[in-house]
Amino acid sequence: MKGSQRGLLVRHLTEMELDQAIAEAQKADETRLVRRLCYVKNLYAGDTREQAGDRVGISRATTRRWARAWNDGGVDGLRPGFGGGRPPKLSPAQFEELCELLEEGQPWTPRQIHTLIEDRYGVTYHPAHLSRKLRQAGMNYAKPRPMDPRSPDDADEILAERLEAALGEDEQPEVDPVVLGFFR
Repeated sequence: MKGSQRGLLVRHLTEMELDQAIAEAQKADETRLVRRLCYVKNLYAGDTREQAGDRVGISRATTRRWARAWNDGGVDGLRPGFGGGRPPKLSPAQFEELCELLEEGQPWTPRQIHTLIEDRYGVTYHPAHLSRKLRQAGMNYAKPRPMDPRSPDDADEILAERLEAALGEDEQPEVDPVVLGFFR
């Protein structure tokens, strides 16, 4: 018989208290909790689990889990929990030590940084993830180039000649000339 999926619902709160809990969750921007509390409110109104789940857009299996969570723990039982995610490969102390090493021994290539981490700590990072972590720590990657390797040896002389030709030092213009150029 499919009809009665009401089950026994523990009424931890009155309807007024449930409305207040929904309002507080909305103020705290806990949208996932609001949705779960609205599901319970539908159950309070007499809906079956399936009907209440359809109103908030959840599957039948989720309706059973949420009803069980409500019965076991009330509002706190419905509050979504975060497991914390995967633990970091380097402890905060190790990462701080790495940042100090990188600041002291500059310049580093990305390959050298990966080798350092693998040799010293025995872990590897994806290059994109490592660069994100280092940027979050306030480090930026830049290629140190005191001189452009493509520039000719007599670059200063070439610049002086071009400026002289552009400004026409022999003639005095009536207005100040405007010189446009691109420099590396």
